[in-house]
Amino acid sequence: MYFCGKYPIIEKKTLGAEIYSVVVYAPEQANAAQVGQFVNISAPGYTLRRPISICGIDRERGTLRFVFEVRGEGTKAIAAENDTLDILGPLGKGFEIPESGKIIAVGGGIGVPPLLGISKACRERVTAILGFRDYSKIILDKEFSKNGSNVILCTDDGSVGRKGVVSAPLEEELQKGGVEVVMACGPMPMLRATADVCKKLNVPCQVSLEQRMGCGVGACVVCSCMTVKNGEELYSRVCKDGPVFNAEEVRF
Repeated sequence: MYFCGKYPIIEKKTLGAEIYSVVVYAPEQANAAQVGQFVNISAPGYTLRRPISICGIDRERGTLRFVFEVRGEGTKAIAAENDTLDILGPLGKGFEIPESGKIIAVGGGIGVPPLLGISKACRERVTAILGFRDYSKIILDKEFSKNGSNVILCTDDGSVGRKGVVSAPLEEELQKGGVEVVMACGPMPMLRATADVCKKLNVPCQVSLEQRMGCGVGACVVCSCMTVKNGEELYSRVCKDGPVFNAEEVRF
């Protein structure tokens, strides 16, 4: 079930260059939301809504948190809002979080925010491998640590943490054994590399895909991606059938 309405902004702050954290009071959406889902937010002056991942769910306070980067005029218009946001959601299929066992969350850039809910729910069970271009782009790492999760930082230029991509520390962690599932969100090349490592070491993997969307509810089929189910190739809708898929089902 999803809802649509204008919800008051109760907190807004800047996390980095053109990266914003916004909290809205939306009790019915917060009550229905699951980790890994997203919402479609109306951008003033534009026809199509913009899909934004849910970063935080607080059912007691009745709030949802979004962390997003300005990437065009639409998200720029959303970032300029100070009073309310016009939100349709929660939408899509989220992560399936196991009740026990170790979890590795792999995030790249602005793909990190949707994984914070996994850390909040599972705390010490989570190892978060987070990749960024450089020091200036690092977000939310301290919040993962505050939840009790183990954090491994990677930067392309080596300015913080390990130099290079997330797949190397991922493989090292998986070789230690005992990992129940890997959950990933980020750029497609990162998701492909993550899925390859998990397949090689026979560890289940869930990936959250990002696609351009129209309606957000599965009607327009703009966000289709190729998947394989029961040995047959078919197009799936990222907004309705995802955004989270089992990695082995995705044709990268």
